[in-house]
Amino acid sequence: MTLAGCASDPARSRGRRHPEPPPRLRDEFQRDRDRIVHSTAFRRLVYKTQVFINHEGDLFRTRLTHSLEVAQLGRSMARALALNEDLAEAIALAHDLGHTPFGHAGQDALHRCMHAHGGFEHNLQSLRVVDALEARYPGFDGLNLCFETREGILKHCSLQDAQRIERDEPGGVGQRFIEGGQPSLEAQLINLADEIAYHAHDIDDGVRSGLLQFDQLLGLPMPRRHHEAARQEHPTLGARRLLFETLRRMISEQVHDLIDTTAAALRDAAPIDAQAARQCGPLVGFSAGMRAECTALKRLLMAALYRHPQVVRTTGAARLVVHELFEAYVAQPGEMPDEFARRDDRHRAVADYVAGMTDRFASREHLRLTGRDAFAIAAAST
Repeated sequence: MTLAGCASDPARSRGRRHPEPPPRLRDEFQRDRDRIVHSTAFRRLVYKTQVFINHEGDLFRTRLTHSLEVAQLGRSMARALALNEDLAEAIALAHDLGHTPFGHAGQDALHRCMHAHGGFEHNLQSLRVVDALEARYPGFDGLNLCFETREGILKHCSLQDAQRIERDEPGGVGQRFIEGGQPSLEAQLINLADEIAYHAHDIDDGVRSGLLQFDQLLGLPMPRRHHEAARQEHPTLGARRLLFETLRRMISEQVHDLIDTTAAALRDAAPIDAQAARQCGPLVGFSAGMRAECTALKRLLMAALYRHPQVVRTTGAARLVVHELFEAYVAQPGEMPDEFARRDDRHRAVADYVAGMTDRFASREHLRLTGRDAFAIAAAST
């Protein structure tokens, strides 16, 4: 496929932190994708929470299945816009590598634990995983990914963190947060593919769990019009297939809106290359009407699902597990593997270790170290 002039060209990549010979049968972004898929951190995503803790059901999304869904959407939209599919896929597969066990509850707890020691943020941790924590290659720590992949992984960054990154890597992935500008178009695309994916699968998982009634969503225009259209076209469809068909149509509308809106923005801005696109304002986006509908959907999911009493109760137990694990390892670093226990930066070493855990390993470690099953206690209190 011929790439648009503003797409990221692997032959013109800004390169890797540690120089390597070029790959024989792949381009640089394909090599990045393959390194991510074979990493330990990627495999761990299969047992890390999306919304529902891993032990709550076999069919709920995990960080791994979420990342695969984002990659699929990203590749499809990149192809339609003549952007680089391989870079989009690599960013999608890596974007959640730094997530803690137990989803955002684990991240919040770890950030509080690290408040006096630099804090914790999963985007920064994802970059830390691919830059330093993966230990696979003889010549360097991390995966030594291309600048463009690392740039896409670092979706958010505070000015303070960006300045720290800039000191260590002048002109690197922290610079745009200091000087302004955007990441590559592929990174912008994956940011919104992530949003499309988690809205759809959180609705599916929420309804499957029984915590969310689909009727709660029918007060919003987007779910209602697709539900009504699907029911009119397929009047005998059962409830589960009707839900799937509604979600399919919702995803398609968001995808088509993003592609059409972005194509128009690219025509107007006419960036001559990938670097010129970075100097424009955000070019990948929804129309104003679709952005409003997505925002309304996000607000409803927050109120009806993410803050549901059962979810809150479970996430409360998750925060307790992460907090008590952190305190236990700080007090007894010998309980961690040697590569973490021997480090001088004890609090950051503990954060790296805890962040890398799967849900079930964190639960087992907490039980081993404290003698208590926090999730069983939370369930018994209902």
